[in-house]
Amino acid sequence: MRQGIHPDYVEANVHCSCGNTFKTRSTKSDLHIELCSACHPFYTGKQKFVDTGGRVQRFSDKFGNAATSVLEREAAEREARQKAAEEAAEETRKAREAKESERAARAAKFETKAAVESGEAKADVVEVPAEEAAVEDAAVEDAPEAAEAPGTEAVAEETTEA
Repeated sequence: MRQGIHPDYVEANVHCSCGNTFKTRSTKSDLHIELCSACHPFYTGKQKFVDTGGRVQRFSDKFGNAATSVLEREAAEREARQKAAEEAAEETRKAREAKESERAARAAKFETKAAVESGEAKADVVEVPAEEAAVEDAAVEDAPEAAEAPGTEAVAEETTEA
């Protein structure tokens, strides 16, 4: 062992919070501890409340409100996520319904066109249900907006010629 770099190893008096005192060797001459072999639950087999200095109370006084604020914030975030998920589900449901009604309108238009071509029905007599008329009106309203976009005039002209 090198000389001059290690602390002195002296006899120490150990004082426990339960009142027990004993001697051992340490680098410090006087030690104050909270638990010893005479009062520790592992060695005694008895349950003992160890909070002798009120440490639990001090911790809850210092950080008790922090725990409740964290719980409240987590609950608010959970509610916000749930609300966003419900809104997204509602939007997808509406989009699905709109797409299905558009398909139904196209199918009905195709059926009437097929009936007119086969001669089963006359073109004058074909009636369009109110929902299909509303879908067609919405398509007509969206068409001028699409035509105003740059680069779409040529596409619009080609579709009208065909």
